Amino acid sequence: MDRTLKSLSLLLSYPTRELQKTMPEIGGVLASETRLTAAARRALRPLIEELGSRNIFDLEEQYVMLFDRSRTLSLNLFEHVHGESRDRGGAMVSLMETYREGGFEPATTELPDHLPVLLEFLSTRPFGETKDILADAAHIFEALNARLVRRESPYGAVFAALMQIAGTNPDREAVAELLEQPEVDPDDLEALDAVWEESEVRFGPDPNAGCPQVRDMLSRMDQPVTPAPQAQAN
Repeated sequence: MDRTLKSLSLLLSYPTRELQKTMPEIGGVLASETRLTAAARRALRPLIEELGSRNIFDLEEQYVMLFDRSRTLSLNLFEHVHGESRDRGGAMVSLMETYREGGFEPATTELPDHLPVLLEFLSTRPFGETKDILADAAHIFEALNARLVRRESPYGAVFAALMQIAGTNPDREAVAELLEQPEVDPDDLEALDAVWEESEVRFGPDPNAGCPQVRDMLSRMDQPVTPAPQAQAN
């Protein structure tokens, strides 16, 4: 297992007291990771220290406000690619099939494209495969990093680390398009309801499509999603 990807997966997971207890071990793994620069390893320390020592209820609230109440910071990767279109449902099914073919059965209620779930799967795969998939998502990581840095959140360091492991520079135009999507104040419940009011997501395979492997699905991540009609109207 790639312990670094597993550790980054845990850092992006919903905070729990059990997770807090693992922070010393996670810190040790990441501090010794030679694929990361010394600066990248140092940048991860504030998040590790915060997750290990801060009040658990504060950590839970912070996580929800960042990742669950903002579509532009969603950890569900296909959200940034397909939005709520039918294509996303088909991609979900294919991704789950890819997990199962690899002997990986996610023990979670999260969607298959949830980044911590994907990272846990990739931690079991050959590094060449892992690196390619991370590279395909690099522009999403860069956009998430930029938004989190803007909010002065230590979570941004995780996405910077993922880009270093991918070993590639993200497509600047693709990053710019993602960053053009407006952010909504997580405290503005009315605005949040409007943004999340989308058409039904169908989690069945498209009868006219094949069953692409995860590499093929994620290779289309350099094509930023076109907002749904409702989002454009807002």
